[in-house]
Amino acid sequence: MSEFLVVKQISKLFQPDKEVEVPALDDINLNIGQGEFVVISGPSGSGKTTLLNIIGGLDLPSKGDITLDGELLTGLAEKELSKIRRDHVGFVFQAYNLLPVLTARENIEYVMRLQGASSEKCKARSLAVAEKLGIETFLDKLPHQLSGGQQQRVAVARAVASTPKLILADEPTANLDSKSAASLIDMMQKLNEDEGVTIIFSSHDPMVIEKARRSIVLKDGKIFSNICN
Repeated sequence: MSEFLVVKQISKLFQPDKEVEVPALDDINLNIGQGEFVVISGPSGSGKTTLLNIIGGLDLPSKGDITLDGELLTGLAEKELSKIRRDHVGFVFQAYNLLPVLTARENIEYVMRLQGASSEKCKARSLAVAEKLGIETFLDKLPHQLSGGQQQRVAVARAVASTPKLILADEPTANLDSKSAASLIDMMQKLNEDEGVTIIFSSHDPMVIEKARRSIVLKDGKIFSNICN
């Protein structure tokens, strides 16, 4: 399997005051192939969210390099990183992060419209993804009219619709009941298989960890284990 994502000697230090540096990540090395379905787990404070944010270009490492599909992200200007996030990375957040004034359909189409896609393409793609996720009947509703599980499906649809190379999902099942969580993971697994997109989760959820094809455990900012299931 080709090296799609290469994390090389990544460390991240936070400095809450001038005298103390707190390491969030310590010399992380990781290779992930195209089309993998990976979960990153570990106790709170182990560095899961920090690692996802650095991989996705939302945060910068204190040292080390990130290479995504052959392109070195480290050292890029924010404008270039923003373009990579827009065109190649889909994000699914624990808090959904839907735009409250837009309908489900408009939220799903949002990134595609930023990319300059036509209205016809946006409409067709949003409907196709919504049907895969079972939310086609909710497309004209606003986020506050949807349940938590439905909002999270819309968030997944938004992440997938722009056909990114990589989807990063930070604790996507944390606010869902067990039935909705299982349904969401099954659907993301199917999207991974059908569309070949690489998916990396962070999660405490044993059900998510069990379904992943590869499980990476962080502890105190270091990789504790890295196992293919």
